[in-house]
Amino acid sequence: MRFIPLIVFILAIGCSQENKNVVVSLLGANFTEPQRTPEAQARLDSNLQVAKKNFEADPSEDNYIWYGRRTAYLMRLDDAIDIYTEGLKKYPESYRLLRHRGHRYISKRMFPEAIADLSKAEQLMAGKPLEVEPDGAPNKLNIPLSTTQFNVFYHLALAHYLMGDFAKAEETWEKCMVVCENDDSRVAVTDWLYMTFRRQNKTYEASELLGLVGDSLEIIENDSYDTRLKMYKGMLTPGQVLVVDPAAEDYNLSMATQGYGVGNWYYYNGDTAKALDVFNKVVSGREFAAFGFIAAEAELARLNKP
Repeated sequence: MRFIPLIVFILAIGCSQENKNVVVSLLGANFTEPQRTPEAQARLDSNLQVAKKNFEADPSEDNYIWYGRRTAYLMRLDDAIDIYTEGLKKYPESYRLLRHRGHRYISKRMFPEAIADLSKAEQLMAGKPLEVEPDGAPNKLNIPLSTTQFNVFYHLALAHYLMGDFAKAEETWEKCMVVCENDDSRVAVTDWLYMTFRRQNKTYEASELLGLVGDSLEIIENDSYDTRLKMYKGMLTPGQVLVVDPAAEDYNLSMATQGYGVGNWYYYNGDTAKALDVFNKVVSGREFAAFGFIAAEAELARLNKP
């Protein structure tokens, strides 16, 4: 057998991992693990190694969650789901593990599986006090803004929405609104609930909902949702919302989030051609795990006009 230098073998493995398909979109496109700056890659790899070391030392529920989360941040979604699945064998009543696996089923476009996990999580967490969920990627103030309960309802409502079951989505967004504890959470839920109302032709309810949102909000990280709400109120035009600073660190995420809102606004206001144009612009981006990106895919798949 011909000798292959070890460094070449290691590099081959690295290239194989980097180019591996991690998601097949609803339109049939294959997405691979994203290209990152060396600094970003090193940070994610280091965080994963710490999580793995902690897990190996103590396979607790919390360490299963963090091992899965750090793996998922690298877009190794199948591996993350496998970690959560193994954890659920040991902790079958863990609504927290179900919450995170449900999220990654959404990332994989496996909506029925997400609904099953998150519905079970809702049942298991009933009556429990609100639990602050630590951020994997802290915001600029390093203040966690969500709870486990919020995230279960939020992701469950989103999965129903992506399936086109707007009645179920509405019911679950309403539950999510009850557990919102800050303006960031409220603008996110208000935005999705508004779109859910509009998709059901509930224009009165949508209008009433906007009236509950004040203009002096303390937004830390959900600027894109706040921007979409301003568009619904007529404070910004769709064209203005589509203008995103290309130099911004979160350009791709903002483009996906704001773009889907604009495309959907055109769609439920009867301009399907413009809606399709914006949806296609969103899915031509790189943030394939963003909810706006997945929602744009779902719309294009339903319309069968990618």
